[in-house]
Amino acid sequence: MLRLISATPSPYARKVRIALAEKSIPFELITEVPWDSTTATPAYNPLEKLPVLIMEDGSAIYESRFILEYLEAKYPAPPLLPPDIDGRLAARHAEVLADGVCDACVLLFWERHRPAGQQSEPWMARQQRKVDGGLAALAGIAGDREWAIGDAFGLADIVIGTMLGYLSVRFAALPWRRRHPNLAMLSDRLEQRPSFRDSVPYPQIIGDTVV
Repeated sequence: MLRLISATPSPYARKVRIALAEKSIPFELITEVPWDSTTATPAYNPLEKLPVLIMEDGSAIYESRFILEYLEAKYPAPPLLPPDIDGRLAARHAEVLADGVCDACVLLFWERHRPAGQQSEPWMARQQRKVDGGLAALAGIAGDREWAIGDAFGLADIVIGTMLGYLSVRFAALPWRRRHPNLAMLSDRLEQRPSFRDSVPYPQIIGDTVV
């Protein structure tokens, strides 16, 4: 059986969990904190980042985008990418935007946990612009369709849905639902799917920090 080393509430790991569930691939979930002294992450990923997918032979693949690409190539049914080139490119474009929003959110989160006198307001403002710009772009891509790209559930829905779920946990005060009601409706629909319900993110408390 495959094993997935995950961190909670990582949107990157949740993407992989959802893809595995949607493709009905059995796996064991292992939750770790990658910077904890007891983590096994360095043994499988020299970059010491999660998620990591460990294969049955003990080899590992890492970086969520590559893991999703691997799963699509090795387990093609059901497909998570549209059959046409333009649709596939559109889905990958949504993935870049959603990952970019998450990256900016992670930087914002850790900057806000620095001592007040050491926080950089221009740095935080720049990351916030990335979040706002990425959300606006994704709202334009999704439109009012049932699914973000094409006529079926797929990669674009996974990456947008996990990003929005992450915002709900980490940045509950951000009014993205009011600004982008179409994304709010998409998120609500996606969170009803079993793969999303079974992977709802929740904060972890490490020392005095909620992560």
